[in-house]
Amino acid sequence: MTRRMLVGQLVLIVLVAVNLRPAIVAVGPVLTEISEEFRLSGTAAGALTTVPLVFFGAYGLLAAFLRRAPRNESLLIVAMILLMAGLLLRLAGAPVALFAGSLVAGIAISIGNIVMPAIIKRDHPNSITTVTAVYTVAVTAGAAVSQGLAVPVEHALDSSWRVPLGLLVIPAGLAAMVWLPRARRAAQAARTAPVGPSSRALAAHVWRSPLAWHVTAFMGVQSLLAYVVVGWLPTICQDRGMAEAPAGYVLALSSLMQAVGSLCVPLLERRMRDQRPLVGAVVVASLIGFTGIAWAPIGSVWVFSAVLGLGQGLGFATALSFIGLRAQDARVAAQLSGMAQGVGYMIAAMGPLAIGALHDATHGWTVPIVVTLVVVAGLAIPGLAAGRNRAVTVPGESTPMVKRAPSGSSSLK
Repeated sequence: MTRRMLVGQLVLIVLVAVNLRPAIVAVGPVLTEISEEFRLSGTAAGALTTVPLVFFGAYGLLAAFLRRAPRNESLLIVAMILLMAGLLLRLAGAPVALFAGSLVAGIAISIGNIVMPAIIKRDHPNSITTVTAVYTVAVTAGAAVSQGLAVPVEHALDSSWRVPLGLLVIPAGLAAMVWLPRARRAAQAARTAPVGPSSRALAAHVWRSPLAWHVTAFMGVQSLLAYVVVGWLPTICQDRGMAEAPAGYVLALSSLMQAVGSLCVPLLERRMRDQRPLVGAVVVASLIGFTGIAWAPIGSVWVFSAVLGLGQGLGFATALSFIGLRAQDARVAAQLSGMAQGVGYMIAAMGPLAIGALHDATHGWTVPIVVTLVVVAGLAIPGLAAGRNRAVTVPGESTPMVKRAPSGSSSLK
């Protein structure tokens, strides 16, 4: 592959990736306005941003029951079209449309979440961790930019919350258009491609694999911890005496460091025999970060938030890399991606709710943080098992022997 082709493929990946979080996270900065317009209760307002997260892996659960999975390129275009529909639907002047649009957007995002690791496995088998790092940074950047610009755009255009949220249709439409020619070429190539095992039979093998469950557990638990940070970090800081605005900046710093952590994965992984040291780094950084945020002097929270963000960035990129590294080929990667993210995001959605319930029951943060630290330590169990160089194999599938490349692939045996 020439450098020009590689850059072109990375641009395509980035154009999709930057659309996979803004539809949800950009609601937060304007949530007060939305709540006032539709007279939403606190619970309903919270559901507007949290319920769609449950659907982040929805397509992955559906994919296990499909006899023949659609082509990945076609799925990405469908995802972007659905995303546009969801974004436009919630601009209508009714609460039902608001929630329905958010759910449609969540389902659209789930398709992109599931499909992209399989495409990376198929097109970049020798540089999975590097390309995955680019992908995760683009996801993080899309979320951060949309959160940061929502209110300034609204004020600059002297408009309502509908304008910044409606403008998100533009990058989604652009992504759909640029992927269309590739989808057409993929459709032509599929007519002459050999037919392998059905998707349903392939999924049955994957779902019975202990290694696949290790990857799934690691994905779910690290996502759970990330949701806890997003949902409760500013509140913890405020309860410790920090003002509202600085508490929000602490979360922003943590999010920024996640991008740095993602970029570190390919740099660190190329010096390792497998990914177990990365898992260890994720666990240690997360333990230090959560402990410092809860109990260190409040002035040092910035340092511990940065450490926590770095660890969670490492964790997210490593979890997504596992999907490609531990899969025998691209078809197995698609099923493993569906399983890991479908089940994983359901696990993750319970995190903020459980921590909130513990806080309400104990009227403090000591018990919730101790439980969180136990969960962080437990992350090592599936992580160390998933980090070994081996693959989920399926009889009848092709088994390409890929030599380990400096950029972070693993040999498939």
